[in-house]
Amino acid sequence: MSDARTIFGSGLTTIASDGTVLDAWFPEIGTSEPSAGDLAASIATWEAFAGPDPRRAVTVETVQLRIDLDEAPASTADAYLRLQALSHLLVRPNELNLDGIFAHLPNIAWTSAGPMLPADAVRLRPALQRAGIQVSGVDKFPRLTDYVLPAGVRIADASRVRLGAHLAPGTTVMHEGFVNFNAGTLGASMVEGRISQGVVVGDGSDIGGGASIMGTLSGGGTHRVSIGARTLLGANAGIGISLGDDCIVEAGLYVTAGTKIVLADAAPLVDGGRPVVKGGELSGQNGILFRRNSLTGAVEATRRAGVGVTLNEALHA
Repeated sequence: MSDARTIFGSGLTTIASDGTVLDAWFPEIGTSEPSAGDLAASIATWEAFAGPDPRRAVTVETVQLRIDLDEAPASTADAYLRLQALSHLLVRPNELNLDGIFAHLPNIAWTSAGPMLPADAVRLRPALQRAGIQVSGVDKFPRLTDYVLPAGVRIADASRVRLGAHLAPGTTVMHEGFVNFNAGTLGASMVEGRISQGVVVGDGSDIGGGASIMGTLSGGGTHRVSIGARTLLGANAGIGISLGDDCIVEAGLYVTAGTKIVLADAAPLVDGGRPVVKGGELSGQNGILFRRNSLTGAVEATRRAGVGVTLNEALHA
């Protein structure tokens, strides 16, 4: 990851007939300011792909942009450059300003030929069908793979990974995995569950099938959940607290900040019971196994030694 706080981009932007800027694609992106000659060459390269597309009622134009990552997004093109900076691994999740980004992202009809306004997609439906153009979704965010193909990454279902996802080399996102924008992995990881906005997953960790990680976009939460290295979030499990390195949450168990947890390996109390804490008190600690006692139903935490999980190297090479 670069320490630079400025990103430069050059490419193409799509503009609807009513003047709405729909998107911006920056195939040339980086932290170093291009020379005047490089800028001119870039314009010449992308002008060959510019022009009107009457099928979608849009016009494609060249775009060049410089943004400050510490400032809030100021336009649609600015927002798209930030999302692509994340997906190109130029900056990590939560390390750039995304305040107010939704206001700069119009709701788009995403088609096999590119973005267009939903109203135009309805109006031009017969012509789109004759041209073999299909609408795959209506959303503010596009698929990651429509703009960035991250190196060394496997994505089984492209519709389940949004632009702005940060996927480190060696990551595998299986069919039921989901990765939101401003979230993702910092190393080789297996993703079969949900990684919500703002969540980062450390190297060598496994998000099991159907597992869920709480984000902060809704529900009033302020804690940004993170998962450390070599940690396993079991199938259909979930967390609203952070996990450190080498932790395990057993399948089907959901642990939130308010969950009452028995410290199973702590010294007994005077009455013979074990101390009980809330989940938030264990947030971010290393080497913990979270489990449910099959006899009492109580959620328990116990310290564990050694590596939490070892990924199959063949699947993440």
